[in-house]
Amino acid sequence: MNEDLQHLLQRADALLARVDALLPGPGHCPVQAPDWSASIAFRYRRRSASLLGGGWLEPVRQVSSIRLDELREIEPQKERMARNTAQFVAGRPANNMLLTGARGTGKSSLVKACLNEHAAQGLRLIEVDKVDLLDLADIVDLVASRPERFFVFCDDLSFDEGEAGYKALKSVLDGSVAQAGDNVLIVATSNRRHLLPETMKENLSYQHTEDGEVHPGEGVEEKISLSERFGLWISFYPFSQDEYLAIVGQWLAAFGLGEARIREARPQALVWALERGSRSGRVAWQFARDLIGRDGH
Repeated sequence: MNEDLQHLLQRADALLARVDALLPGPGHCPVQAPDWSASIAFRYRRRSASLLGGGWLEPVRQVSSIRLDELREIEPQKERMARNTAQFVAGRPANNMLLTGARGTGKSSLVKACLNEHAAQGLRLIEVDKVDLLDLADIVDLVASRPERFFVFCDDLSFDEGEAGYKALKSVLDGSVAQAGDNVLIVATSNRRHLLPETMKENLSYQHTEDGEVHPGEGVEEKISLSERFGLWISFYPFSQDEYLAIVGQWLAAFGLGEARIREARPQALVWALERGSRSGRVAWQFARDLIGRDGH
């Protein structure tokens, strides 16, 4: 064997040894556990896009402090989610939750408010980005033996055709050996009710029977099948002008403004919403911050 070939083989052996050291050994969990006492909320992070890059749960140092009584004009949605969350925290049967509807209407805020409401009873939240859903089964395995109850939270979730995370989420929600345990609820927010894009051509796949019934085609059925795996659907709707102004008033009052000053601010709040093309809770919060900042409070 010539010297060049021998040198090449030695380098290959050294490289394989380094790769082998990075690979998980028997019984190794690919997700690193955090200091569970560091926070009530955690974000899942990955070292890299590489298959060799493991993940870990990063404590959220400053968790939103919003409470249920601070959320206005969404009473039916609050009641349904609060009831389901209370069941879950108490160890009773509860459903995975899908919150859908208009942007800025309080979907994510409601999740955070329920977390704060029940954190003292052991509720925790793990936020997972859509691109990391392939690791969802590993996250579920990590917390399976923990005494806490966990929201695994996917914010602003939607999928394009063929994305891998879609099947991973579907498996954990229902019908897989990697199904979530009793101490985990999957909670997602989305602007799409069925989480996948819907096209006009799919209307052509519907079949009409002789008795007048309408049945969706296979493509539509596949899109519906994911959202159906969430046992509780909570829908949010755009706010009316009066509802928007009520939310503006609530935020301004929280900043310490009196009734007279709040009434004076209403025309400005309407102009603010008109410029943004939306009367949402988020827009109301942004207006309140702007007004308070300008007034020097």
